[in-house]
Amino acid sequence: MKAWKHFCTITEHKIMVMRHCFKIGLYRQGLLHDMSKYTPTEFIPGCKYYQGYRSPNNAEREEKGYSAAWLHHKGRNKHHYEYWIDYSLGPVKGMTGMKMPNRYVAEMMMDRMAASKIYNKGHYDQHEPLEYYEKGKDSYMIHDETRALLEHLLHILDGQGEEALFAYMRAHIVGKKEYPKIPPRPWQLVGDGHYISDEEVLRLQKQENTSGK
Repeated sequence: MKAWKHFCTITEHKIMVMRHCFKIGLYRQGLLHDMSKYTPTEFIPGCKYYQGYRSPNNAEREEKGYSAAWLHHKGRNKHHYEYWIDYSLGPVKGMTGMKMPNRYVAEMMMDRMAASKIYNKGHYDQHEPLEYYEKGKDSYMIHDETRALLEHLLHILDGQGEEALFAYMRAHIVGKKEYPKIPPRPWQLVGDGHYISDEEVLRLQKQENTSGK
């Protein structure tokens, strides 16, 4: 029974991502999205740890301390930012996120939308993907420019809805080599119009909270 339910869940998700990808012109990626989930390494643990309301990878981690299915998955699917983690050759050494090509950022966005719909049936709205991202973003090992682009797309969805997001991605993401120029969000502008980063916003907020005690 769990095997059938898991199969239905991952297939429903795959079809949903495919439809979203087709709307923005990512036909090949839409067709091939998440094919590794049907391999024994991923499918068998998915059936065993199936719960329906969250990824079975989380249940596998809780039991084993890691998810073998996820380790297999992230190494074969370029739409996950974890695929792009490598050793840095820059001034700051160690593991870091590499900049993702536009087409995989686009697929990542479609994947996040579809996952939110699958795991929030009955109460999904356009705000859910951004809310989910906000809960875990501080732990993401993702390239700064890729992070900024993903957040920009999430905010378009949150504020304007799916059709506006699809139109933006067709015009500025799909088929483009360079990232689009991302305007600062309103809370990132100070009085003289100077741009400040999200990190600086957080620093100032903490400073205000400390001084107010």
